[in-house]
Amino acid sequence: MKKIFLLFLFSLSFGSLLAQSSAYWQQHVNYKMDVAVDVKNYQYKGKQELVYTNNSADTLKRVFYHLFNNAFQPGSEMDARLQCIKDPDKRMVDSVNVAGKALKISRIKTLKPNEIGYLNISNFKQDGVVATTKTVGTILEVTLAKPILPHSKTTFTLDFDGQVPVQIRRSGRNNSEGIELSMAQWYPKIAEFDFEGWHADPYIAREFQGVWGDFDVKITIDKNYVLGGTGYLQNPNEIGYGYQDAGVKVRLPKKTKTLTWHFYAPMVHDFAWAADKNYLHDVVKGPNNVDLHFLYKNNPKIIENWKALQPKMVAVIDFYNKIVGDYPYKQYSFIQGGDGGMEYAMCTLMVGNSKFQSLLGTGAHELGHSWFQHILASNESKHPWMDEGFTSYIEDLAMNEINEKKKENPFESTYKAYYKLVESGKEQPQTTHGDRYDENKHYSVSSYYKGEIFLSQLEYVIGKENVNKTLKKYFQDFKFKHPTPNDIKRTAERVSGANLDWYLTDWTQTINTIDYGIKDVKENGDTTTVTLERIGRMPMPIDVLVEYIDGTQESFYIPLRMMSYEKENQNSGIKRTVLNDWAWAFPTYEFNISKNRATIKKITIDSSKLMADVKQEDNSYEIK
Repeated sequence: MKKIFLLFLFSLSFGSLLAQSSAYWQQHVNYKMDVAVDVKNYQYKGKQELVYTNNSADTLKRVFYHLFNNAFQPGSEMDARLQCIKDPDKRMVDSVNVAGKALKISRIKTLKPNEIGYLNISNFKQDGVVATTKTVGTILEVTLAKPILPHSKTTFTLDFDGQVPVQIRRSGRNNSEGIELSMAQWYPKIAEFDFEGWHADPYIAREFQGVWGDFDVKITIDKNYVLGGTGYLQNPNEIGYGYQDAGVKVRLPKKTKTLTWHFYAPMVHDFAWAADKNYLHDVVKGPNNVDLHFLYKNNPKIIENWKALQPKMVAVIDFYNKIVGDYPYKQYSFIQGGDGGMEYAMCTLMVGNSKFQSLLGTGAHELGHSWFQHILASNESKHPWMDEGFTSYIEDLAMNEINEKKKENPFESTYKAYYKLVESGKEQPQTTHGDRYDENKHYSVSSYYKGEIFLSQLEYVIGKENVNKTLKKYFQDFKFKHPTPNDIKRTAERVSGANLDWYLTDWTQTINTIDYGIKDVKENGDTTTVTLERIGRMPMPIDVLVEYIDGTQESFYIPLRMMSYEKENQNSGIKRTVLNDWAWAFPTYEFNISKNRATIKKITIDSSKLMADVKQEDNSYEIK
């Protein structure tokens, strides 16, 4: 077992070294944590040792830590946000009737001292020397005892004590489904430092990122609890695990009052876990000998769904491996916990009492985050669309693949949600920081749906095969690198040969919309002249399908001049004519069909519906 594990570590380390080209570098951390949990009062104490490697060219005089638990206190930024945003998260507010009006009251605001979350730090030292610390909300500011020089290491040690908040958001205790401990974002976590500088964002309930490294974590807890989470369990015999038939884990009797669970997780940027006295625990083999763990309540009403989920997740991880790249770890855990579904390293905490199709969708989505948030790991606070959107894209493809009833366009509902956002007049550019959206709904549509359309629409722009190649190359070139929006754009350019700066700019950095129409169709002797117009600001190449009365079809492709690219014919069964390119500055474009108007039944712009044209009433012209 040790030899296999060492080989696995070597493969991860070697892969990360290859990733460190001259243009890219990453900081590195090694965490050691020893934690004791008091399940009676939901408090825990721990010691942390962190070896920090500065691979940058900067000399660091300060470092920053996230103290996420501090958000769950009256007067915190999270509390303030709940009180002022138009559509606060329903899971975080209570409805109160005041003078006949329903008001939303922040649940954080009403927490009592034994219900709040907190994370207190003491005895902070750098290489054995006391450093100066200052807690500012959910951030710990550390003035170092000595600067960290470029390409050098230092060791931080600290003590911490925390309290698990009443279940509100992702982490907490005794959630609505009865999970006792959902331990996400629970420890002092050093902030990311990269070529842009420090990313010490306060925790307001949105996303996060972290520094890759190795986590060695020991958790001492009441012996009656079953744990699951990030990493590989190092001492199954000590904690008394045995196996029944079909890979079901069972607890064996122990005389001690507490047990220490020892986990090790290589090359991850986070560590989460959950614990409950009433967990069932199944283990199923997935592709590439990956162990898929399923921990869920021993509730007769949900067991059937959780059993049915298991072969589906085997199929989904196999699908993701094929369309993106191989999952590099040897375990993944689906854990009933949290308050919806949230991705963490090598695991998810997700709801468990929902109907099967909802359970399946949540599992598929959170698993998909492993590739985009926990292996590629773009900055989800600054560019949430790169993770949420791309994950939604592969989720919809996977669900369409494994469901018996296939959809011709698995993205149809995604486009409808985006169109409604545009119609609302409240869209904000995708460059908006995740915490800065005016409404939660608009954040979700922009990040999940418009982010997904970035890829599905890219199929229209450069062709599906090129998008498939782009995803695979993007994963191989940028895993363990924290890629930026420019990296996915440049990858698509390298694969296709197209110039795509306009696409990244208009779609993600503005709220420009796509709107093309058929302005006129005129008979011109034995030919027909078609006039198209660009109404929206965002340019696109144009596919036109012509259907004739005799049942035949032909297509016309109008390249976009600024792309310097010609897309391959996506339907070899239909004759295609490539026309002269269309430059953005010209609002209209004319072309001729070599048949008279009377022979034409219908002319359609983008019959695939993959171009996100916000007003499609004028995209078709029927001749009656």
